[in-house]
Amino acid sequence: MDPNTEQRLIEALDKWLKQDRASRRWKNLLFFIIALYIAVLIVLMIKGANDLDQLKEIADAEPYAAVVRLNGTIVPEADASANAIMPVLRKAFSDKQAKAVIIEANSPGGSPVQAALINAEIRRLKQKYNKPVYVTIQDVCASGCYYVAVAADKLFANENSIVGSIGVRLDTFGFTGLMDKLGIENRSMYAGEHKAFINPFGPKDEAGRAHFREHVLERTHQQFIKAVREGRGERLKDHPDLFTGLVWLGPEATELGLIDGLGDTRYVAEELAKVKKTRIIEPDKPLLEQLLRDMGAESVLSHLLPRLLMH
Repeated sequence: MDPNTEQRLIEALDKWLKQDRASRRWKNLLFFIIALYIAVLIVLMIKGANDLDQLKEIADAEPYAAVVRLNGTIVPEADASANAIMPVLRKAFSDKQAKAVIIEANSPGGSPVQAALINAEIRRLKQKYNKPVYVTIQDVCASGCYYVAVAADKLFANENSIVGSIGVRLDTFGFTGLMDKLGIENRSMYAGEHKAFINPFGPKDEAGRAHFREHVLERTHQQFIKAVREGRGERLKDHPDLFTGLVWLGPEATELGLIDGLGDTRYVAEELAKVKKTRIIEPDKPLLEQLLRDMGAESVLSHLLPRLLMH
């Protein structure tokens, strides 16, 4: 075969292959867009049906108890942070159809600052909307969670719920003995005599620790105690261990006045709020995130995308 002809055939074949690959990429992209559109359409239809049910409930004008869930550690950027919980509380209190607000609490505690912010917001909303607010404790409501809970009008728990832990802590440790055995030298640099008072790789700074205990831990503890006394009032019993950081189960927590009795969300809604229905109030989410989460849409797309990418 003529070399020039052979070269032209090779170039033509290479061009055809490139065009074919480009064509397949566009087909895959078009298929992905169509499949994603169908998936989103299905989710919108399901969500629309759910919204219609909610609109029907609103049209019926039947009162209900708004339920706000406080789950997990109360720290910044978490689901139970002040920035996450306070907008949900405002949404629940401002709903005219909600006759009461119930906070379902299940948290071991967390930041005293975050807890104090949520506590203050609950008290502000109670006064603004003149609505009762209750807390129903699930597995545990300790430390910062209890700091939040005492802002409510009444608290209820299960007989096996853990309640209390009215105290403040800072965890630290020391490695100096182990470092000496291993021949490791601490070479930390700092300015300020007590700047490294919690440095685990340096000697224990007793003066710095004493200052922190007195000016931070003890004062935070007193603010915690003040919030508990203001929230629980005369219901609190005079017990020497009440503010020592200890915890109790539901029945004994009731005897001590830490909670008002045993009961769950349904009990509180029907017996105290005098309503038959409850509605969980959730934080507002971006539309795409709602679409992906509603009715397992995330699972649908997680199965769909790999198939699309394999074509």
